[in-house]
Amino acid sequence: MNKSGVIRSSGVVSAFTMLSRALGLVRDILMAAAFGTSPAMSAFVLAFRIPNLFRRLFGEGALSASFVPVFSETLEKEGRPQAWALARRVMTMLGVVLLAVTAAGILLAAATLEWLPALRAALARRFPDAAVDVHALADQAQRMLPLFQILFPYMLFVCLVALCMGILNSFRHFALPAATPVILNAVWIVALLATSPLFGAGREARIRGVAWGVLAAGAIQLAAQFPALVRRGYRPGLSFAWRDPRVKRVLLLMGPAALGMGLSQVNIMIDSTLAFFIADWAPAALFYAERLIYFPLGIFATALGTVLLPVLSQQAARADPDAIKATLNHSLRHLLFVMVPASVGLLVMAGPIVRMIFEWQDFDAHSSTLTTVALCFYAPGLVAFSVNKVFVPAFYSLQDTRTPVRVGVRMVGLNLALNLLFVLTWPLELKHAGLAFATVLSSAVGALILGRLFQKRLGSPGWHAILRSLARIVLAALGMALVTAGAYALLCRATAGLTSQKTGQVLAVGGSIAAGAVAYVLAACLLRCEEARDIWRALHTRRSKPRNAASP
Repeated sequence: MNKSGVIRSSGVVSAFTMLSRALGLVRDILMAAAFGTSPAMSAFVLAFRIPNLFRRLFGEGALSASFVPVFSETLEKEGRPQAWALARRVMTMLGVVLLAVTAAGILLAAATLEWLPALRAALARRFPDAAVDVHALADQAQRMLPLFQILFPYMLFVCLVALCMGILNSFRHFALPAATPVILNAVWIVALLATSPLFGAGREARIRGVAWGVLAAGAIQLAAQFPALVRRGYRPGLSFAWRDPRVKRVLLLMGPAALGMGLSQVNIMIDSTLAFFIADWAPAALFYAERLIYFPLGIFATALGTVLLPVLSQQAARADPDAIKATLNHSLRHLLFVMVPASVGLLVMAGPIVRMIFEWQDFDAHSSTLTTVALCFYAPGLVAFSVNKVFVPAFYSLQDTRTPVRVGVRMVGLNLALNLLFVLTWPLELKHAGLAFATVLSSAVGALILGRLFQKRLGSPGWHAILRSLARIVLAALGMALVTAGAYALLCRATAGLTSQKTGQVLAVGGSIAAGAVAYVLAACLLRCEEARDIWRALHTRRSKPRNAASP
């Protein structure tokens, strides 16, 4: 796949990811209106983190990162029959393991619920003057564990979905895998609007309806993958021939990969757990801020990382280090071209964006303030999170899962140390923002280390060209920030007389973002940013391709 092909494939993934993120944004707006930063919402956030952690350990992170390079190599060198035999064996093994883990998790949650009253009483007697309210924590656990029992089986479905998506990506079929998250958000919205009220009028009853909707969405996502797999030669069936050396190689790669890619989720779990101890609103406030960060991150960075793994894996299978470095250079420059202005824009417009999107019904002004503070500290992390999504697949494509693990373990330690420092020293209503800032700092350090180690492994990916591009991008983004802030001030005054406050917010925020985007593109052109030209050429090639194909 050439450079324009990478951009075009990223564009396909980005388009579906944008649709998914748009539906996800609608979902989050409705969740905010229904539950705000209430204890019920915080309990749901923490319960949903746990299957997401296992999803990263066993599914789209670790298994995809270890399976896709081996599957691509088998497909390239041995053909489709051997590749599909490998896929059936790995899929069977994954299903058996996940069924066992799911059953164990549900039984453990049931036992914890049974013993919770006795544990609450024992802790209250043992620590009567504890700084942490034992009864409040027990109440929150009482809310969270039933939701966990509903949501944990979602892990089984989504991990198998991730494996199917990795297979389809290996065939250069990116559209369906990219469209699959749309199903989750669509079903989630239906559950929130239609099913959830049937469970009762209270928040805790209604959010159980949402949890059942999420579980149903996982089953539907898995069923949607099979027609595309069958068209490419897959035949359903079980295979227990796990002594296949290729299966063993997947497992050997998967162990470190599970740690490496799961470490980011470990950081998030640490953040959510510490937020659980800060206040009952803290996990929910962090969740809403994260959703706004993941919107631009998913549209481009995650899409690019999805395309890069199979592309880099095939280049590595051909033993072409120059192609790997060229692909990495090209990807980093175009990633920075998008994510730097996104980071700057979120930082400048954090408050107005949060108020426009979430401040409605149960999400009040105080919830907006809490979420805005967290978003301001998350915003610079867009660049660090994105760069990691390029470097980690580069190592995995070389079937080196150990290097990201070694770096990741150190970053978990750094993140935990910074978390404790900020929680102990920052004021109460900034402690959750300190958790966000710790994640950003540790991610940035990890990205720098991975870049240095990649250079030692294969040589420089062209740092001078990347830094020159970064300098131009930063200048253009700063100009964009000035235009955006000025436009917002003018539009706020212009819309002050409107009867609908929400309409005024939408016009002011939307108009200022549009003005900033135009200013950024013009500044990038004036500064002669090559990335703007490359993106335009890739899009123009995609539009003109059907006409060329029809030519004699």
